[in-house]
Amino acid sequence: MEVRAFVRIFNLLKKIKVMKSLLVQMDDLQFNGDLFRPMKTRRMVDRLFSSEGGIMPGTNLVVTGDPGVGKSTVLLDILSDLQKEGKKVLFISGEMNAIDMYGYVKRFPKFGKLPILFLGDHVDNKPQQVIENVLQEGFDVVLIDSWAEVTEVVADGAPGYASKKKIDNWMLNLMETHNKGLNKGENNTSFLVIQQVNKDGSFAGSNRIKHMTTGMFHIRFNKEGGRYMYFSKNRRGGESNKFFFSLAVQNQVLWTHTESLNSNDE
Repeated sequence: MEVRAFVRIFNLLKKIKVMKSLLVQMDDLQFNGDLFRPMKTRRMVDRLFSSEGGIMPGTNLVVTGDPGVGKSTVLLDILSDLQKEGKKVLFISGEMNAIDMYGYVKRFPKFGKLPILFLGDHVDNKPQQVIENVLQEGFDVVLIDSWAEVTEVVADGAPGYASKKKIDNWMLNLMETHNKGLNKGENNTSFLVIQQVNKDGSFAGSNRIKHMTTGMFHIRFNKEGGRYMYFSKNRRGGESNKFFFSLAVQNQVLWTHTESLNSNDE
């Protein structure tokens, strides 16, 4: 009886020790101060991304939007402004090719300096490994356009080898690795990811994508044809307003004004 009691106590203490090892107190943690310095475009849209004003390092921001509303243009404009401010950026395109992009740059010359990985050029050259090798250099901000197209190209490069779930997990693990700065440049990479939605407007993707998402924002048309961006989720704060913009000017997205998120302009 005493032996059994001793074993029960021993196992209980062992469980308590394991449980304690899983718990974290934030006062015991230390992080590099650079993780909390926002990356700024120096434009109005910074106020939307965080309470500090700008995109925070090591975060993942997912964007959805109406067809033709300008998702790629808005995000490329933000990427270009960050590059102008000295940030190391990358555009991974699973949809556009170099000819399409060349025409794009005629209207937005500021995009001409962006480093671009046209993934479609590598479908026969192990695209998964290509992405891993390029990201290993270390970037501050990476735009992925889009999740669906990029993972599809990766799948095409490995027919019969990997399921969609495995490819999604590979991509998420890769993002997490670079969020933590585990690359040659030791950069805590932030990812801007264009994601699809289902026909009913709900999020298309695994729950793990949702959990890893620091912020989710949307680019929409209102009933008058105006274009705006807003966050439905943002762990880093930022303004809870609709930020309106225009694509009528050349070479720059023009941020025009804000309206309350509750305004009835749908």
